[in-house]
Amino acid sequence: MLNRLSRPGALALCALPVLALLAVAGFAPLPFSLAQPGPTTNVLGESDGKPVIEITGAPTRDTTGKLRAVTIVATGPDASVHLGDVLDGWFAEDRAVMPRDSVYPAGDSTKEVEEHNKREMKGSQDAATQAALAYLGDQGKDIEVSLQLGDVGGPSAGLLFSLGIVDMLDGDGRGGDLTGGRSIAGTGTIDAAGKVGAVGGVSLKVQAADRDGATVFLVPKAECADAKASAPKSMRLVPVTTLKRTITDLTNLAKAPTC
Repeated sequence: MLNRLSRPGALALCALPVLALLAVAGFAPLPFSLAQPGPTTNVLGESDGKPVIEITGAPTRDTTGKLRAVTIVATGPDASVHLGDVLDGWFAEDRAVMPRDSVYPAGDSTKEVEEHNKREMKGSQDAATQAALAYLGDQGKDIEVSLQLGDVGGPSAGLLFSLGIVDMLDGDGRGGDLTGGRSIAGTGTIDAAGKVGAVGGVSLKVQAADRDGATVFLVPKAECADAKASAPKSMRLVPVTTLKRTITDLTNLAKAPTC
């Protein structure tokens, strides 16, 4: 004969599998990546002891102000992320939890990701140079540009590269700096025609820019809402769509649109 379990006993028995699953989940790796604000680099200055932008074939200007390319740092494709890490990330303002496949192609190793990011960076540098020299017109002829940003990969510094080239060669076109002496940060891909594209991770990049003293942030127009979510009231968010429009807005910042 079977003895009937009391209600508390039955509940306890039913809870055992749930508790076991939670215990396993707490120790099993989960398919997520954790990201946080990364370093910023002034493209008008140096990275790893070498100029970010080197120009030959034309004299360059001495610039003031800063044009900061911003980054995020994410756990690698081989990193183990556990339930506790995910819960901490969800409740932290300076971290983000993202599906690993949205950050890294499924199955790629750390080495494969690094090679992919290098290719993306090289394509970004080539497009940024073409866009900047095309904007400068005749002034951009017979000029060679070399770009480097240390071990940073991916295409998101494209806009800042182009702006840096223009600032070093032409400034604001009136003898002054494109930055107006300000510390300006931003992000955005760029193509050879000067069109700016979205990048992702904008909320964290705004935090990195604020941490490093930027007062203006250039953000792809489609990502304004993400930027506003973490920007302090003291930071001006300028939506960008093309290189030409961005330069126009920087040279007349008081009348530039905001997010």
